[in-house]
Amino acid sequence: MRNSSKVAKQWWDYTTLDTDLLDAAARLEARDLLALQRPGFSVELYDTRESFFLAEALEYINAFTSSTADNPTGLCGPIGPTEQLPLVAQIINDQQLDVRNAHFWGMDEWVVDGKEVNESHPLSFKRADMELLFNRIDKHLRMPDHHLHFPTVAGLADYTASFDQVTCLCLQGGQGETKHWAFNDPPQRVAPYLDNPPSPAEYRKLSARMLEIHPMTMIQNARTSGGGVVSNIPSHAVTVGPVETWKSEKVSIWHPGWHDNPFGMRLTAYMLGNNIVDTSVPMSLLAEHPNVVFHYLVPNLGTCMVEMH
Repeated sequence: MRNSSKVAKQWWDYTTLDTDLLDAAARLEARDLLALQRPGFSVELYDTRESFFLAEALEYINAFTSSTADNPTGLCGPIGPTEQLPLVAQIINDQQLDVRNAHFWGMDEWVVDGKEVNESHPLSFKRADMELLFNRIDKHLRMPDHHLHFPTVAGLADYTASFDQVTCLCLQGGQGETKHWAFNDPPQRVAPYLDNPPSPAEYRKLSARMLEIHPMTMIQNARTSGGGVVSNIPSHAVTVGPVETWKSEKVSIWHPGWHDNPFGMRLTAYMLGNNIVDTSVPMSLLAEHPNVVFHYLVPNLGTCMVEMH
């Protein structure tokens, strides 16, 4: 039987993994991350915030400017990191880039009382996307609103179908403390998954959906977005799923160093580099995707050494 979680007994998470695996990941140095590269998994290192977030912004630019009326393309993007979003708008406006044919997918949204929050909610991801990016693009250059695909509880089928109608050139995201992308959190430890988590094949079948999020994810979002007030963080969300992720030509994960911790940023790279897939670490499923890139802001990679504060 697998280890019990050290964080939430009724959930799966990375603390249920074998200790030898966890210790091996903790020993990794920055240079070791490059050695984990293999066909289908690459690692990019950045020395400055400027180079990191500019490179992230350019993924939007490349996906948006590749789109035509006959061959529409786009990007599925996160809230976290967000520092790249104003840069995207600035580049489009300064260079007068026509992105009217481009598409964008928001990858997730909070749910309260069975319905996604609206843009008046201070934690709304759609609100952040609109305020930080799309409302800043000159109107004569910007894509129409119906090219912006945000997940809603009632519209999940249409959201999933849009990935067949438009080519997602890049699904871009960060990594949470549960080692998720979007809100693809580890599953609850309930029957029939009391002894082992779902198989990778089972998890891969999940499409965009509403779900209850892991307690660690609530704490993380309170820390990064809500001043630590966990009581203000919703317990449910809608999220893009593995099904839509595997319809995306590239998965690009950005590690600025303040969403997940030094250990987590190493663990997922170790698992992807060694083709270790376990659904208690959802990010590890990306080992089976044909084109995944991890990006690290090296000064914030930190260390797993004990340091008392």
